[in-house]
Amino acid sequence: MSEPEVSWVDPAKLYIPSSRCEGADPGKLVRQISRYGNEIVEMPPLWVHSIQQGKLLISDGVTRATRAAKLCPGELVPAIDIGYLNINPKRYSTIEGKRL
Repeated sequence: MSEPEVSWVDPAKLYIPSSRCEGADPGKLVRQISRYGNEIVEMPPLWVHSIQQGKLLISDGVTRATRAAKLCPGELVPAIDIGYLNINPKRYSTIEGKRL
């Protein structure tokens, strides 16, 4: 089995799934910031789905993506595309669309 292809994405531009429509869990975000700070070099890849219009929807890693977007704006993070979902991004918000 081959290794999944990792791409580099701007976490602020990623869409948040409806199951996490409020964004990152505040408590978990505080714990991650306390533990990792702005360190994103060894951050595990986010899992994302490709959606319509070439956008990406987070499947796993909303809190990590939020931490990176908040503490390291403009920095790219690793992501693995796990497949296509035929959904319209207009129904979802991005991480940058939430208050950082």
